Amino acid sequence: MNNQIKKINLNHSFIFFLFCNIFSILSFKITNFTISSLICLLLILSIGVSHGSLDNLKGRKLFQILRIDNFFIFYLSYILISLIVIILWIITPSVSLMIFLIVASHHFGKEDTQFLIIENSNYNQLLFFLKGSLIILAPMYFHFDETISIFKLLLIENESFYEFLSFVETNEILLYCIFLSTLSNILLFAKNFELKKFTIFFDYFSILIINYYLPPLLAFTIYFCFLHSVRHSISLMSELDKDDLTNGLSIFIRKALPLTILTAIFCFLVLFLLNNTYDFDDSILKIIFIGLASLTFPHILLEYLIEKNEK
Repeated sequence: MNNQIKKINLNHSFIFFLFCNIFSILSFKITNFTISSLICLLLILSIGVSHGSLDNLKGRKLFQILRIDNFFIFYLSYILISLIVIILWIITPSVSLMIFLIVASHHFGKEDTQFLIIENSNYNQLLFFLKGSLIILAPMYFHFDETISIFKLLLIENESFYEFLSFVETNEILLYCIFLSTLSNILLFAKNFELKKFTIFFDYFSILIINYYLPPLLAFTIYFCFLHSVRHSISLMSELDKDDLTNGLSIFIRKALPLTILTAIFCFLVLFLLNNTYDFDDSILKIIFIGLASLTFPHILLEYLIEKNEK
């Protein structure tokens, strides 16, 4: 089954690479090409959020390992962690953003690559972090001012924070960091080489292409929904039915739908409230990034606890 997953992910990466090239070039050629931030939100709330909508099943698995009977504790803990992240973001937005970017870099690198890498060493964890950091570095390198504008909309008013980012951009530190990310891709590709590892380079060039041609929000939406989320969902489908991936897809949709819809309803309620104070597009940006941060931390913590306790 592992070889089948590798083959599926290779085909998926190749299709995604072609899509990124065609879509980016067309958007570049079309004058005044734009995609509404609302469409980005809808994609993230459907395709993007759904890949974490089976966390309740993972939570049940964790509670079985820990022999905890009261499953209400899981939902309460998950919601509390999400709320704590939002509160901390309001109190210390610059620190919260930096922590989120670091954690997200490792998460993206690991989730997008670990199906190819068996060994779970600290060295590989570092390579995962460097690989995933490209998701953060590429929009800053190609669209620095636009990325800074997004940061400012996320309640970050710390001038020292922006002075540091300006120093990083002025002194080409971003380029050096991208070089390290590139090197990590090469090292992951070369380690225990097999043809299916070309997935790594398809992903690498896809991320660079969409961030070069497209604005940061759209580039992130395309990556998050159609590469990261789809890949994670494929692994979940294989867990749900190891023998029939089509049936796994059917089970995944049925099980992911309730929490996906619930999350979307909650986000639209928050959007309605925020829209009374902020512009519509600004409200959407806050929901996408602060909302994703509040969901990402409990999601990653759950993955870590399952991995640790299964050992």
